[in-house]
Amino acid sequence: MCGIAGFIDFSKKSNNLDLVNMIGTLKHRGPDGFDTKLIQTKQANVGLAHARLSIIDLSTAANQPMKYDNLTIIFNGELYNFSEIKEELSSLNHTFTTTSDTEVILHAYQEWGNNCVDKFIGMFVFLIFDEIKNIVTIFRDRPGVKPFFYYRNDDIFIFGSELKPVLSHPQFKKEIDAESLKLFFKFGYVPTPKSIFKNTFKLNPGSILTIDLNSRNIDIKKYWDVKKFYTLPKLEISYEEAKVELKKLLISTVNYRMVADVPVGIFLSGGYDSTLIASLLQKNRTDKIKTFTIGFEEGNNEAPHAKKVAEYLGTNHTEFFCTTKEAQEIIKELPFFFDEPFSDSSAIPTILVSKLAKKQVTVALSADGGDESFIGYSRYLTYSNNLKIFNKIPFYFNTLVSPILFQLGKLSFLKNSTRHKLNEIAEVLKLKSKIKQQARIFEGMNSAPNFLVASILNFNKKNTSITDFSDAEGFEQTIDYALTADYKMYLQNDILTKVDRATMSASLEGREPLLDHRIIEFAARLPFNFKFNNTLGGKRILKDLVHEMIPEAIMNRPKAGFSIPIDYWLKNDLKYLFNEFLSKEEIEKNPYLNSKNIDKIKKDYFDNKLNYNVIVWRLLVFSMWYKRWFNS
Repeated sequence: MCGIAGFIDFSKKSNNLDLVNMIGTLKHRGPDGFDTKLIQTKQANVGLAHARLSIIDLSTAANQPMKYDNLTIIFNGELYNFSEIKEELSSLNHTFTTTSDTEVILHAYQEWGNNCVDKFIGMFVFLIFDEIKNIVTIFRDRPGVKPFFYYRNDDIFIFGSELKPVLSHPQFKKEIDAESLKLFFKFGYVPTPKSIFKNTFKLNPGSILTIDLNSRNIDIKKYWDVKKFYTLPKLEISYEEAKVELKKLLISTVNYRMVADVPVGIFLSGGYDSTLIASLLQKNRTDKIKTFTIGFEEGNNEAPHAKKVAEYLGTNHTEFFCTTKEAQEIIKELPFFFDEPFSDSSAIPTILVSKLAKKQVTVALSADGGDESFIGYSRYLTYSNNLKIFNKIPFYFNTLVSPILFQLGKLSFLKNSTRHKLNEIAEVLKLKSKIKQQARIFEGMNSAPNFLVASILNFNKKNTSITDFSDAEGFEQTIDYALTADYKMYLQNDILTKVDRATMSASLEGREPLLDHRIIEFAARLPFNFKFNNTLGGKRILKDLVHEMIPEAIMNRPKAGFSIPIDYWLKNDLKYLFNEFLSKEEIEKNPYLNSKNIDKIKKDYFDNKLNYNVIVWRLLVFSMWYKRWFNS
């Protein structure tokens, strides 16, 4: 796990000092070494920089940028099956000078070109510069575990694992993208491929970006898409056969993620997903797996449940009960580690558990992806129920009712919750196909109401949507669309962003066993009733596997997220933040916010009249971020 940064400067103004300054912003991602390489070609200055967190082959021979023949690479992530690929390449007369996975990627690219990525099991962003072909090629892993940002104009392409190195380049123009800002207030994050800044983007997961230095042409192609597997026929397999096959895949994926030359541990919440990973790893091992849990004085305290699981499994367990003050101190650090506005408050406990784990290990396994792959969220069933209602409404009725509902939604004397529902229903009904309605319903369930977003901003009030309606086609079951949408949208933009920045803030590598692409490719083709039934609810097959290793009595508790009582804090201990960041004076300094409407929102919030409380935390997050990156 590392950090990468660099540029392709066709104006040839950028130099090695720019590289040094850029990679210096990523010390937290790679504290074990920094290297840069400036390659001056006829067309451009190509700058490559790498900050290293040593995990595999700790020697300096594995440092990057790494060169082999005409190829130079910088790589962030891990290639878990590099030993098997190395054996295959050795049989094809390749020879190696290190024991690193980075060198294997270089040889694999030379042997198979872009198709090499089809063989890889891992999390990665890597860039390869071919000095003969004058082509730069960038690969991002399938689910989007590892990030990649880039800024482009006619003369320069600037990139990095985070926005910090991109912002530090002297040719970067720091201008907020208005559409992206609306999307942040709608979803709580800026969805890929957009970024909060103009002309700045994130590379989509499962994509290859190619830059031809001769023509300056940039081409982006998908090499993997989760939708493909949800639209294939379901597997004709018995439930018991599915359990055997899934367990085999899970054992493979967790064992791969234990490969390291440094200590490895597990984040253990006591929930099904992390318990499954810990159980599979501790079984048949004489050495005790290290597990880590954060407990809280308030909020969803998972520590007692995690301790029961750890005691049963016999892991080397560490728990830390964090005070309210310690958690709150993290809040003002968020704008630095999350370069874009990011409002998932569970980033706070994730940073804290990462700091806890880093005291003993350099790698920690996390259990994200189970909910999105195996129907773990209750909203999937709410979505199905909502669809049943809308599907009974004939289209001729939609045309008549939608304008009326829009007008009713403007009535100020109605409760905010009522206005919200009227606007959402009207927006769905105005769409001209059932598929579009289905997609819009799911988006509406997972976002702030458009009228509320429009009220807090100072620019055009056009409704904002990120849903690609064409992507909603081709599914036999509507639940499969919801799972696909969450995998592409919520999982990568919220969950994986949170875990990457949180772990990296502590110089800790986070690994994601349940996001091995072989798991989702299998899960997507399982029949619905393998993943859900009325007794166990969602994640049926995962729960049954856990019950084979852990008594059901230990696991029998309501599902709880990794959360803190942010709403309670904002109205009590953190109320001072409103004066510091959301006072009338501060808001009026911000050209993007509507001071008058935000005063009303704050009043409704403290009077317990605001229907969508999350918007207040998003306002606070944006104001802290804006002050850090524009007014500091």
